[in-house]
Amino acid sequence: MNSYRSRIGIPLIAVCSILLLAWISLFTGVKDIRFSELYTDSEKLLFFVISRIPRTLSLVLVGAGMSVAGFVMQQLSQNKFVSPTTSGALEAAKMGILFSLIFVPQASLTLRMVFALVFTFLSAFLFILFVGKLRMRSTVFIPLVGLMFGSILSAIATFFAYRYGIVQNTQEWLLGDFSSVIQGQYETVYVILPAVLLIYIYAERFTIAGMGESFAKNLGLSYNSIVQIGLFAVSLVVSASVVTVGAIPFVGLIIPNLVSIFVGDNLRKALPLTAFIGAAFLLSCDIVGRLIVFPYEVPIGMTVGIIGSIVFLVMILRKK
Repeated sequence: MNSYRSRIGIPLIAVCSILLLAWISLFTGVKDIRFSELYTDSEKLLFFVISRIPRTLSLVLVGAGMSVAGFVMQQLSQNKFVSPTTSGALEAAKMGILFSLIFVPQASLTLRMVFALVFTFLSAFLFILFVGKLRMRSTVFIPLVGLMFGSILSAIATFFAYRYGIVQNTQEWLLGDFSSVIQGQYETVYVILPAVLLIYIYAERFTIAGMGESFAKNLGLSYNSIVQIGLFAVSLVVSASVVTVGAIPFVGLIIPNLVSIFVGDNLRKALPLTAFIGAAFLLSCDIVGRLIVFPYEVPIGMTVGIIGSIVFLVMILRKK
């Protein structure tokens, strides 16, 4: 009976939290908007539709998508410290956007996302190969390799950005920020929905693949195909997020670890709760960033980075 209440209660609390935080997000900002005014003030209604709704939807989708992507990477790499932040995926997406601007200066958001997707997928596949060589080492060593790998990609991107005179453009992707999300310039974030759906469909296969290549093959699964599908879904989430709002660090690292404490590593069971808590976490950080120095705004990449780095350090120290 208690386990039944736990299975129902935790997701219900998560959903209610998202609804409450989304409501607060919709009516928080420099421009004072009240719900009753949406029926009487056409200017505020227009601002609400163009800015506030896209921003809140982006927060929910990016928070849920990045958390789920982190969980998949941890399963495939068999390491709790692996995420888009600690595997070079974010830096690869930024490099893809950079090269799209170099070769196609007038590239649309969709084309930039395609470039970012290709670079992210290739870097993620290369990182998994690294993990295959280092799997018998310390679990702390693998994410450190990922951080070094990401630093190398970032250095290469900075070199080309400096050479082609677009260093200032690359700064937009270094720190996630939802303040510029408006209608007509955020729709690529909806790509996260089919990516999360694909992850949910293959959830059990990802769980089996996380038990090792030999174990998966003994059960008749094509291990390489499952890994490629998982990396493609992760790359889709990361590229859509970076193109739309910039790099959001550590969400894919801390949320899956917190969820696994309560529901274990079964991706099918943990996936909905991971998405809910990830969305709630990002909404909370964004609201704090808008209020802490009101009427100015702290970029969400900074607030998430501070919280995430502290949690990551605590996790490393506990593991050590």
